[in-house]
Amino acid sequence: MAQWTILLIFSYGVLHGQEIQPPSYKECCQDGRDWARGGQDCILPLISSSQTCRIVQEQCCAAAVANRLCENGIKMARVQGACERPFFQGDPWETKISKMCCDCCTLGLMLASRGSNCELQGMLLGRQCAHTAQTCCGKNTTEEAKPKAEGTLRPVSNVTAKPIEDSNTCKHSNCSQLCLGNGTCACRDGYRLQRDGVRCEDVNECLTENHNCVYGQVCINTEGSFRCQRETGCGTGYELTNNNNCQDIDECALRTHNCGRDFLCTNTAGSFRCHPKERCGDGYIQDAVGNCIDINECLANTTPCPLGQTCVNTVGSFTCRRNTVTCGRGYHQSEDGTRCEDVDECRTGTVCVGHGCVNLLGSYRCECRIGFIFNSVTRTCDDINECRHYPGRLCAHKCENTEGSYICSCTTGFKLSQDGRNCEDVNECDANPCSQECANVYGSYQCYCRRGYQLSDVDGMTCEDIDECALPTGGHVCSYRCSNAPGSFYCTCPTMGYTLASNGRTCQDIDECAAGTHTCSASETCFNIQGGFRCLSFTCPANFREAARGRDASVNVRCIKACQPNDVSCNLDPIHLITHTSLSLPTFRDFSEPEEIVFLRTVAAANPNPLPGATDVFFDIMAADPQFSFDVQKRSHLGMIMGVVRQVRPIVGPRDLVLEVAMNYVKSGIISHRNVVILHIFISEFWF
Repeated sequence: MAQWTILLIFSYGVLHGQEIQPPSYKECCQDGRDWARGGQDCILPLISSSQTCRIVQEQCCAAAVANRLCENGIKMARVQGACERPFFQGDPWETKISKMCCDCCTLGLMLASRGSNCELQGMLLGRQCAHTAQTCCGKNTTEEAKPKAEGTLRPVSNVTAKPIEDSNTCKHSNCSQLCLGNGTCACRDGYRLQRDGVRCEDVNECLTENHNCVYGQVCINTEGSFRCQRETGCGTGYELTNNNNCQDIDECALRTHNCGRDFLCTNTAGSFRCHPKERCGDGYIQDAVGNCIDINECLANTTPCPLGQTCVNTVGSFTCRRNTVTCGRGYHQSEDGTRCEDVDECRTGTVCVGHGCVNLLGSYRCECRIGFIFNSVTRTCDDINECRHYPGRLCAHKCENTEGSYICSCTTGFKLSQDGRNCEDVNECDANPCSQECANVYGSYQCYCRRGYQLSDVDGMTCEDIDECALPTGGHVCSYRCSNAPGSFYCTCPTMGYTLASNGRTCQDIDECAAGTHTCSASETCFNIQGGFRCLSFTCPANFREAARGRDASVNVRCIKACQPNDVSCNLDPIHLITHTSLSLPTFRDFSEPEEIVFLRTVAAANPNPLPGATDVFFDIMAADPQFSFDVQKRSHLGMIMGVVRQVRPIVGPRDLVLEVAMNYVKSGIISHRNVVILHIFISEFWF
């Protein structure tokens, strides 16, 4: 809280305040109900700071919403006669309320149709359900129960009676449906005569239970009749017909099947089957997509050929071939084909290429060179992976296998030593990879930037200028305006009335009055303000004289009442002192709470329980700006009464305002005299 000026005034005053009357509870409730009628939720804007008013608002709004939802359910019970959840719209909690009221109203209507007591004795229903059931039962009893007692609910004659339209009694009849003559009206089936004996109204068979819907069906009332609808579907492959039965869907006729072009569709109960169009001949079988493929009779049959013969499959059939001498691996038939002889694989030149070869009976063995090992399964010389067999023992960094040997290599930032196995660090800074500063590290290097620059996130080597003005704290680097420069920044101030401080960042006001650069005349007083100056000239009004100037620099002119002899009106005027004072304020950039700008001190003692005849001081604002940007509070300071002038609303400069504050001295309920303080407030354009 900023404290700007302390003004010492030896005077007394009174503040005549008016308290705003809070809204009544009825108004709070009406506001909540209006909000609910508008289709809004019950998160309401508060019309009062009272906690009780907030509760009344919310509860009245919630009650109005619940009543509206309950009325929807009652209307559905009276008109539709069905209370299923899908018939209602809204969120689950809304449909729950509507369905509850619909069910409870249906209960009341059924009790009334049976002539039962509407008091619901012995039923422990909820308060809302019981009230809804009694309401529907009582209303139905007075309007519907009496006609039932007179036998007009379902008159038998309605179905078979034919109105005597040619008789004189029916020629001018006003019956809504049928006329029976002698002034008697009747209704068609599904209707009943109302109490006026003329009009017919629909009978809700779903409420009177005069329907034939079975279990698993719900009754829905229609005009003059009703219909039964299944509660569940028919299942896959079936559809619900108009007569409420489930019949099979012919997917083949509707072409909703997925049979291929080579298949025929056959409808079944609840589904369909796909049968292939093409038939395969002997020796073939049909696959899953309808193609004919060959049957391997040699595998399908156990012994298709006689003993001593071998089965050979053919397309669509098979043949039998006489057995011959078969030699194993490493042997071949003799010239006469009657015996097997060893094969010398080493003479063929196709085995153990590049290695030594030793023939064996029925086989051979390779004598492998260094770096290779003989594979007894593949009977070849396989390369030995030295890097895998001796991990971490051959090379300092990386080992790469080669045919019959291996080679060593180093990771980035290192080079291979003369021994071909160890690695030495490379000084990358010798190649000047960084745009500014470089530091070699083991296996790598690090680039650094001078002050005012930062390392690029793209290559990590280039130094880019830091825009200090664009940083999150850039708005606080300079008090007014920040301008970026390569590797640095500089601050500027407004061109008039300010100069840059020695720290190079803060803008400080130029005191034109002290520097003598103002343009005020000799009869005017120069008053320095933030960013400029004002030439002030104050004079005392009639019957006032200027008091001697004291040491209070904040006071420009102080006028004391000086009445002429025998001037009665002057003596009766309660104003004794008029003080002109000036105040320079900035434009508060972050205005979040009232700013205390002027303190008006008095010599009147502050007493919470004043004695009879004691003096008191009250403060009042006589003139201010149209936005009422200021107020004055009465406080106690060091046992004395003090007035605090506060700025309560944000003001954007530059603006010049005049604020008049009255200080009334009251004794025994009568104003004895009044002092006036005229504040000349000059608000700067800037916040510093």
